[in-house]
Amino acid sequence: MSTEPADELLTEMRGPVMWLTINREDKRNSLNPPVLAGLTEALANANRNREVRAVVITGAGNRAFCAGADLQSGKSFKFDYSEPYVGFANLFRQAKMSTVPLIARVNGACMAGGMGVMGMCDMVVATPQAIFGLPEVKVGIFPAQVLSVIGHLLPRRVLAEMCLTGEPLTAAQALEHHLINYVREDLDAGVDWLLGRMLDKAPAAIRRGLYTMKKIEAMAFEESMSFTESQIGLFALTEDAAEGQLAFREKRKPVWTGR
Repeated sequence: MSTEPADELLTEMRGPVMWLTINREDKRNSLNPPVLAGLTEALANANRNREVRAVVITGAGNRAFCAGADLQSGKSFKFDYSEPYVGFANLFRQAKMSTVPLIARVNGACMAGGMGVMGMCDMVVATPQAIFGLPEVKVGIFPAQVLSVIGHLLPRRVLAEMCLTGEPLTAAQALEHHLINYVREDLDAGVDWLLGRMLDKAPAAIRRGLYTMKKIEAMAFEESMSFTESQIGLFALTEDAAEGQLAFREKRKPVWTGR
């Protein structure tokens, strides 16, 4: 296991999966500049390394996944206003560019900025005890940046209630509203099960597939169709596509090259 600044972000490779653990349990795994920078750099590194097939993001302990910004520091939401790109937004940008699947392992309270970390991930497994909230209005602010990554994940009425009242959802409610994929009592078994369903599939298809999914999210229909027309041709040119179809015809398991 390697560590990021001051051991506040732990990085561990478990086979082809990079695990990132926010290690500030005494502060409910809240976010500070070193953690934000560490997460951003780790995602960049994962995308540079073809051996990394997925990234799991979680928090230390069992009380909190991430409580958002570290309000105790008194420095939250204070930036160098001459700099157009700031830490939290940069993390979201890096996640948006990621063609390595990101999985949130929500082991407890997922609040405020923690909702952003969860929302930027592609899939989510949560413990039944998890809660999901946007309590920013309780301290005089609003979850502005977080809306960029969760605005499309929740029904408009539900999102408005969360933002305007600051009251949280239970894990069961989050599942009902499709904010998360699964609720599992045995959280690690749930994450391993989800990873297992994905890691035996074609790496090249997943990598280019995530790229395609993310690109068309903001496109109008005809623009999306034109883009995906070109993409399907590129999928078919990969080594994995040739191997997958040959393995299908030969009734055997494919041997992926990831290219």
